[in-house]
Amino acid sequence: MLEKERITQIADDLAAAERERTMIPRLTQQYPEMTVEDSYAVQNEWRRRSEASGRRLVGRKIGLTSKVMQEATGITEPDYGAIFADQVYENGSVIRHDQYSNVRIEVELAFVLRDELTGPNVTIFDVLRATEYVVPALEILSSRLEMEGRTIVDTISDNAALGGMVYGGNPVAPDSVDLRWVSALLYRNESLEDTGVAAAVLNHPANGVAWLANKLAAHDDTLPAGSIVLAGSFTKPMWVHPGDTVHADYGDLGAITCRFE
Repeated sequence: MLEKERITQIADDLAAAERERTMIPRLTQQYPEMTVEDSYAVQNEWRRRSEASGRRLVGRKIGLTSKVMQEATGITEPDYGAIFADQVYENGSVIRHDQYSNVRIEVELAFVLRDELTGPNVTIFDVLRATEYVVPALEILSSRLEMEGRTIVDTISDNAALGGMVYGGNPVAPDSVDLRWVSALLYRNESLEDTGVAAAVLNHPANGVAWLANKLAAHDDTLPAGSIVLAGSFTKPMWVHPGDTVHADYGDLGAITCRFE
C-alpha cells in the first residue's frame, strides 16, 4: 500500500479540487502502483476529515452496479462512497450548479434502513427485512478527478464521484412492490432523455445493498440503522448545466424535480 504521507497528500489534493471546483490528474496516472485498498484509504481519510469538521454521515452510495454504468465508465466492478447530511436535497430543490464539477444526474432507488446490516454473508433477504422503506432518488455526480481513462481506483478515491442526492416521490415498503420492475422516465427541460428499469442494478436493487454491507465488513465497517443507501443507477449519467430543470417520473412511486442555477 501507499505510505500514509502519500494517502494524506492525495486527500489534500482532492479537497483542494473540491474547494476550487477544479480537477486533478488521474491518480492512476500519478501513482501507477496505487491499489483499490489505497483508494479506500484515501476515501476514509476524506470521510474522517469531514466528520471531524462537523459533517454528519447519513448513508452510502453504491456506484457502477449496472451494465449501462459500467459501459459508460469502462469499469467492471461496483464501488461505494459516503453521503453526508449537507448533500441531501428535498424534492423541488433549487441547487447551485457551481458547487460541483462535471455535473451529471443518475436515476436510482434509495433504501432507508430500519435495522443495522453487518456483513459478511448479508443476503438480499436480509436487506429486505432490514429496510423500512424505499424511495425514488436522483444522484448528483461531481468529479474532482480527470475523467478520461479513470479506473476503479480513481473513482473510489473521489468518493465514488458523489456530489449530492435528491429524494422524492412516494416511499414504499420493500415488499409492497416488485422493486425489480420499478421504472423511470428521465427528463431535462421537458425533453425525455433516458429511461430505465431497476432490475438493471444487479438484477434487483437490494442486491446492491447486500454487496455494500459485505464490502463494508471487509473494511471493518457496517450500515447502521437509519442509513440511506443509494442502490445504484439504472440510467446513463445525464449532463446538466446551469438553468436546467431535471424531472424523473417513477410512475406509481411518484416523481422528483429539481433545478440547477
